[in-house]
Amino acid sequence: MYGGPDGELGASLRYLSQRFSMTDNVCKGILTDIGTEELAHLEMVGTIIHQLTKNASTSEIEKSPMAPYFIDHGRGVYPSAAAGFPYNAASMAVKGDPIADLVEDLAAEQKARATYDNILRVCDDPDVTKVIRYLRQREIVHFQRFGEALDRLQSKIANQKKVYTTGLK
Repeated sequence: MYGGPDGELGASLRYLSQRFSMTDNVCKGILTDIGTEELAHLEMVGTIIHQLTKNASTSEIEKSPMAPYFIDHGRGVYPSAAAGFPYNAASMAVKGDPIADLVEDLAAEQKARATYDNILRVCDDPDVTKVIRYLRQREIVHFQRFGEALDRLQSKIANQKKVYTTGLK
């Protein structure tokens, strides 16, 4: 979740980039707020990774799926997917169309929630699962806020069309 295609790094950059083409100031504020919160989530996930690896012995790392990562990055926290692929901005969708961007954001939050669900299925560390449950819940809240933004924007567009068509026969 640190730097994968559905991770916190991509989410923060996506939302903070999309805000520039958002036509509604309330929706722009939602993108700014959530994008900033995603940066805090990035720090939380990075901290978990650091705490889980800082005391691992080289022997333990060599015997784990983390061995190739360790060769390239040591115990550094590097933005990559769980499968080891480095972060790539190509997975960050910014269309410049407010409706398309908000629909993408709804999907992104669901994909992040699903990834957290998968982590919870395989994790047995109570300290980690507590944080992951919190982050999962925030993805749900972000989904709801993006839904509200999409509804607001679509209502605004519908009302503008009514203004232009009033009085036409």
